[in-house]
Amino acid sequence: MSARDAIMGKLRKTLGAGADDATRRETVAKRLAKPPKGIVPERGQGSDAQKVKLFCQMAEAVAASVTRVRSPERVPKTVSDYLRAKNLPASVRMGADRRLKAMPWDKLKSLELKYGPSDGFDEVGVSHAFAGIAETGTVALLSGKDNPSTVNFLPEHHIVVVDAKDIAGDLETVLSGLRRKFGKGGMPRTLNFVTGPSRSGDIEQKIILGAHGPRALHLIVVG
Repeated sequence: MSARDAIMGKLRKTLGAGADDATRRETVAKRLAKPPKGIVPERGQGSDAQKVKLFCQMAEAVAASVTRVRSPERVPKTVSDYLRAKNLPASVRMGADRRLKAMPWDKLKSLELKYGPSDGFDEVGVSHAFAGIAETGTVALLSGKDNPSTVNFLPEHHIVVVDAKDIAGDLETVLSGLRRKFGKGGMPRTLNFVTGPSRSGDIEQKIILGAHGPRALHLIVVG
């Protein structure tokens, strides 16, 4: 008998339940099939415009910078402006996301586009978020060739594009949307929630940006 089996056996004995308790199995199956909704904070609720406004405010409160643009066509110019303002090389790394590729990057002749996972030597990475969370200013990023996780964490500067229509009020709504999109057995390997740039206060209790990832996070809200 393994240690796990021994522990589970003691728990069943304490609860007075058997390993083949049909009633308990049925209860678990029903809960997994239709999980109950928990309590959702009121802060992220409101109209779509209020959610976008709150998202921007909360993101800036955790040291992210935010730019709003009316359409996807404005994104390449906004990225270029960010690079120029930060005195960064005119080069960015991104994945194969079709939404990013459809943008008019070719109008910026001086901007170098590199595709695929980051090798750790990129100054700037560009990703497209699956969703935003208004109550915390968080972006949800899915792993895969469209938006490699290495682009989220290895470059010093991370630029994330998020559609205003994909900004939800709370975490629970984003998770529900993820389940609807992929279904059981089809989820992405990794779901990363990013709130502000990387930071740590481990050393002398001083906040240091870029401790475990990008030291700058810039969000571009489209729409």
